[in-house]
Amino acid sequence: MTHWLKDNLSRLRLVGFAEGLSWLLLLGIAMPLKYIWQQPAAVKMVGWAHGVLFMLYLLLLLLVKIEKHWPLKKWFYGIAAAFLPFGTWIFDAQLKKENRA
Repeated sequence: MTHWLKDNLSRLRLVGFAEGLSWLLLLGIAMPLKYIWQQPAAVKMVGWAHGVLFMLYLLLLLLVKIEKHWPLKKWFYGIAAAFLPFGTWIFDAQLKKENRA
């Protein structure tokens, strides 16, 4: 597990995976629980976790952009990925290649 924490790029990949998963849980489970079955507690818990992961993802994205001297275009792709379903996982494929190099 420590290889995921060795540098900011690895941390970005880990947080990106968790952020994407939390977003899918929020949209696919918590929101239906709230609006179909009137169970709002799941949105509060998953929404809070997703918000923290989202902010951490954006912070790490900025740190990696500065460290790796990414062009603005790549940085914007990373930001856009956080707003698209499966986006952080798709962006991770690029990051995985960069992490190997």
